[in-house]
Amino acid sequence: MTTLEQVEKLCAMAKISYEEAKAALDATNGDLLEAIIYLEKQGKITAPTGEGFYSSEKKQYHDYDAHHAHHHCHDGKHFISGLKKIGGFCLKMIRKGNTNSFEVLKGEEIKASFPVIVLALLLVFAFWVTIPLIVIGLFFGLRYRFNGPDLRHNPVNDAMNSAADAAENLKKSIEI
Repeated sequence: MTTLEQVEKLCAMAKISYEEAKAALDATNGDLLEAIIYLEKQGKITAPTGEGFYSSEKKQYHDYDAHHAHHHCHDGKHFISGLKKIGGFCLKMIRKGNTNSFEVLKGEEIKASFPVIVLALLLVFAFWVTIPLIVIGLFFGLRYRFNGPDLRHNPVNDAMNSAADAAENLKKSIEI
């Protein structure tokens, strides 16, 4: 038996008349959820889009689940694609770091040469030791440069030469 409370609730939820609400509830033996589904099938109300969620024994409507499953699948593809791009970038940087070298020179003679990746790791994990050693080396007449297929004509080499010249000039001004 359909109650006035059920009719009012369905009217408020579906924005339909009392007569349509009573007819839907009577057709579904007073089951409010079934009445909503019944009205959807008749085209009197529209199914919720996006995040609706109803369920019944006869029909299940899980737009919320389908909507989120689609987005999770889509997000997963983007996540994996992003990881592949990051991985590709890291491999490219490691290759470049291994094919190019950081050289320590005294005059024109190369005193030490090691892959740029080693310098990068030293700067990341032991910068408090690496940077002072490089600066102290400048005052002992050492020069630094990057060498390799990707770094021969690098503006960083010009900056390092300028720093070495500045250290040499400072050293000369202190000696006077």
